[in-house]
Parts: sequence; C-alpha cells; structure tokens
Amino acid sequence: MGIFRILYDELISFFGIEHWLTMFKTGNYSSLHTVDGLVSAISPFIPLLLVIEFIRAIVNKRMRSSHYKVTFFIYIFNRVIGRFVSIAAVAFCIGLFEKYAVVKTSFTWYWLIYGYIIWEFAHFIYHYLGHKVRLFWCLHSTHHAPENMNLSVTYAHFFLEAPYADVIRTSICILLGVNPPLLFFIMFIDGTWGAFIHVGENVLKDARLGFMNQLILTPSHHRVHHAKNPMYMDTNFCNLLNIWDRVFGTLQPERKDVNIEYGITRKMNSNSFLDVYFGEITALVRDVKNAPGLKAKFLYIFMPPGWSHTGEHRTAKVLRREFLENKDNNKTIL
Repeated sequence: MGIFRILYDELISFFGIEHWLTMFKTGNYSSLHTVDGLVSAISPFIPLLLVIEFIRAIVNKRMRSSHYKVTFFIYIFNRVIGRFVSIAAVAFCIGLFEKYAVVKTSFTWYWLIYGYIIWEFAHFIYHYLGHKVRLFWCLHSTHHAPENMNLSVTYAHFFLEAPYADVIRTSICILLGVNPPLLFFIMFIDGTWGAFIHVGENVLKDARLGFMNQLILTPSHHRVHHAKNPMYMDTNFCNLLNIWDRVFGTLQPERKDVNIEYGITRKMNSNSFLDVYFGEITALVRDVKNAPGLKAKFLYIFMPPGWSHTGEHRTAKVLRREFLENKDNNKTIL
C-alpha cells in the first residue's frame, strides 16, 4: 500500500489540487475570499491544460512519445533530487538584503506595477546570463533541448537552475524594494504565465493571441525563444512584459518566412535523458580539459556557448550575423 500512497500523493501534488480536496471534504470555501486561497485554487490550471493538450494530440493522431518522454523523466528526476535541494535560498536572500532595500513597498496595485517591472528586469538578467555564460547555459540548456513545444517542456529544467534563478531574481527584487508578500504574488503570476506560454499547437496553433502580441510576450514569442534558428536565437528573454526586451533590443516576433526549429545547436540525442540533462556539462568539461592554458580554460566557462580559443566562434551572435548577411546577399543577387 505504501507505493500506492506515494503515487497518490505525487499525483495530487502534480495537479495542485490539495486545496480543492480540502474544501470538498470540509465544505468550507471561505479561503476563496483570500489571495492565498485563490492562488491555490488556480494552481491546477497548467497541469490540467497539459492533460488536455496530451489528449488532443492523441485524438488528432499527432501524439509522439518522444515529445513527452524525456521531459517526463526530467520531472521525475527533479522531484527526487529536489527533495534534497532547499528553497531556503529565497528566504536567505530576503533576510540578507531586505534591510538594504532602496525603497519600501506595500501590497497595493501601484506597487504591484512597480514590482512586476522590477521582477521582469531581474528575470531578464537571470535569463540573459543563462544564455550568455556557458556555465549557466549548462543549467538552462535542459529546458531548451526538447525538439517539440508542449506544456511538458515547462517541467524540463536542470535541478540547480531554480536556486540559481531565484537567488538572482530575489536579490534584485528585494534590494529594489519589492516586499516579500508582493514578491511571492508576482512569482505566482509569473510562474502561471511562464508555464502557459509553453502551450503547444495541439491546444493553440496560432500563439500570437491577436492584438496581445503587440503588448505582451505571448506563447508565439516564447516559441521563438526556444528556436535554434539563427534568426531567433537569444531573443525574448522576458516572461510577460516585453519592456526589457524592447529596451535591450532582444525582442523578436515570430516571422511567417522563418519556420521555428526547436532544440539546441549542439548535436545531441533528444530522446536520451542523459544527453538532454548532462550533455552540455559533459561538453564544457571536455572543452575545458582540452583548452591550452588557464586563460582559455577560464574563458570556456564564462564566455558564451560557441566561443572557441581558436577564434572560430559559433556563438548565437555570430550565427545570427552570418544568417542576416547571407540573406541580404541572396536578396542582392535576386
């Protein structure tokens, strides 16, 4: 019976329906009048949408086990390993930096606007570093390895990425005055939207969301972010508000003349859990080992993915420049 109890608890936890079960058992729905209660009540939205996406893929005969297999294994692996990784990093950053906050905020609508802009800035920094520093890319690449976009991809993360991301985002937000209750509320909004923007074509074929595509970052923008096309690489780092992508010139809409190709540029076996999860770490270790001298070894760790001590760089910036130059040359010839 023990194994069935564990499986039952895992299913309840995955779907986030503990709060609903408690309300059904007690008949007390008063918690829905509180922010925490509403947050808990909305939690099942993404897992249920994933199930709908999965069913529609089967009904439409577009179901491929390879689209979900590795992300499923990653989720299970992270659930096991995650039990030994404390979320105390967030609490530590709050305790360490709150007294140095440059402003004091409260849980009001106008501070929510301020807090969300700051959160997006912090998210942009973490996400940008995850693409531009090879060590951090080793943590983030697991999320980009799937070669198909669906809601299961939102669960595909290296287990150390969350602590790394939360330390950066929490530290910046707390130092800039986003108080903890406001921060946790923003984290919930961001987490829900951040999961939804991974929705696949089985649920949402045109992911531009109409006029919303001009105002916020839609699933279409995030599909672009997950592309390995040179035109699309290292763009759309924000999550909901596109303000910082506009400021730093990394906003890239989906183009009708450039079909999205998902995955990463390194040759890999996308059906192998080990290659998806540890492949970039293995590649980095190999490059550092073979690099001549301490300087080159150091640079391999902290320069962007694709950097080479030989000068034959294949970074996203170089690939994008070459793609645009070739496109311009083709236009000239025509």
